Amino acid sequence: MFKRLFLSVSALAAALCIAPAACAQTPWPGAKPLTLIVPFSPGGNVDTTARLVAQKLSERLNQSIIVDNVAGAGGVLGVARATHAAPDGYTLVMGFDGPISVARLINSAVKYDAEKDLTPVALVTTAPVVLLARPGLPVNNMDELIALARAKPDTLTYASSGVGTVLHLSMEVMQDQAKVKLVHVPYRGGAQITNDVMGGQVDLGLLVTTSATPLVQQNKLRALGVTSAERVATLPGVQAFAETAELKGFELNTWMGVFAPTGTDPQVVRQLNQALNAVLKLDDVQRRLAEGGAIAGEGTPEDFAAFLKKEKAVYAHIVKSANIQQE
Repeated sequence: MFKRLFLSVSALAAALCIAPAACAQTPWPGAKPLTLIVPFSPGGNVDTTARLVAQKLSERLNQSIIVDNVAGAGGVLGVARATHAAPDGYTLVMGFDGPISVARLINSAVKYDAEKDLTPVALVTTAPVVLLARPGLPVNNMDELIALARAKPDTLTYASSGVGTVLHLSMEVMQDQAKVKLVHVPYRGGAQITNDVMGGQVDLGLLVTTSATPLVQQNKLRALGVTSAERVATLPGVQAFAETAELKGFELNTWMGVFAPTGTDPQVVRQLNQALNAVLKLDDVQRRLAEGGAIAGEGTPEDFAAFLKKEKAVYAHIVKSANIQQE
């Protein structure tokens, strides 16, 4: 009788997966839905890209993916949550340049070290920044902007999405190379920047191509240049910064990528990387990314790690040269 009872309880535990040993036997990703932390509010560029990727990745893994928006502090809060998550392959974060590679360089209050606390999984996108001019500003390209800035030093204002963002850093590099000085006005997000540039409250504004492209295509704002090495296919009439003599060799792009907490099983990381690469090769995904001027990423986790190391060195040099610190 006792033997039959024991067998019955064991069978029930296995069926319900309430016994730890039984649950542990469920291969990843079959045990439960994945969570993808997005360190921004719903509706922005990072969020829309994350949701596109999550949907396709869910289909490929045959497992649900919950998008968890954790906004605040320019992405730092969401990334911080990811660094404290269990390294079981079920929690990921859509990281990007600011909170991953720049935040700790400019703000001593950032306690995590993304290089140590997170494992790179896959590069998702790279996208240049677009410099936009307010209506009535008497410039049409970077050469004319540099000439005006030299004639009126410390007068022209430009809006970015915050101190230490790649948008801000790109203008610091531009000013250094062109030997001009503009006034930085940090904002909290792209919507505010768009409204104030259109309304003439600031002379210039910086947006990632995914946000700027429709504004330029619909003739709502005028673009002076893009920070990529070459022109962007969706904005063929807008010159690259590097086409200007003073800005020769200029290139600085934003990026997004998926990360897992450090300690995640390397085999799981490899499986995720392969699945994400397959998703990013899908025609409809590439088309939707390209419509916003973004380029789909590719490569191994090791390739992504090498990319991050190179980018961080660039950011560190800019931060040090311009003495950028977040107050």
